[in-house]
Amino acid sequence: MTQTKIALVTGGSRGLGKDMVLALAKKGMDVIFTYNSKEEEAMAVVKTLESSGRKAATIQLNVGDVNTFESFWKQVGATLQETFGTDKIDFLVNNAGVGVHAGFAETTLEQFDFLSDIHFKGPFFLTQQALPFLNDGGGIVNISSGLARFSFPGYSAYAAMKGAMETLTKYQAKELGNRGIRVNIVAPGAIETDFGGGRVRDDKALNDQVAAATALGRVGLPDDIGSVVAFFCTDDAKWVNAQRIEVSGGMML
Repeated sequence: MTQTKIALVTGGSRGLGKDMVLALAKKGMDVIFTYNSKEEEAMAVVKTLESSGRKAATIQLNVGDVNTFESFWKQVGATLQETFGTDKIDFLVNNAGVGVHAGFAETTLEQFDFLSDIHFKGPFFLTQQALPFLNDGGGIVNISSGLARFSFPGYSAYAAMKGAMETLTKYQAKELGNRGIRVNIVAPGAIETDFGGGRVRDDKALNDQVAAATALGRVGLPDDIGSVVAFFCTDDAKWVNAQRIEVSGGMML
């Protein structure tokens, strides 16, 4: 009997991460996902997955605190044995993130370090520690942003971290290729979620501005993204490696 593939998604209790988790389950995968503070929301997602016939588990993780990673991976190991009857995952999706809106001239050291810990240092070392748990022939999906290609004032630090992740993706693909592990990065455009305080969703002027700058004439929705991430975790993408795919409806062309 073939072992069902297992994906681990960081920040999977809401927004884009939740849609990624649901899309992976639709592709027939079992899922472990992390949450930072919203345990109730996370457990609701677990129930949704289980009611669809998938195995699922959720574990608390602050991606910005590298000192907790060792104990986190111990928890993952125990959960894999208890819930899934295995000791390995097949895919890691580095999704967890936060938004900080601050002009370049006003960005503080605290804001910079906060963003770096969550968007670059965290995924760098979390993935490093994931390697013993990752099956050969599996994959890693990193998450970037359209803001690494085009510029909106107020996101210089955030976008710079995403640019760093895009470079890291190529190095990971090169250095993990001998294990058959593919590494790609998905760059969403502006999406209507509670990310960054829900600015794109709730600020009508900004929403209209984004829609006008997008070839398909609207702002993105969470379910525009999850299916693309799930695609990278299937055999349909077995020869796609070290690629940046922007999922923005043609924003800022």
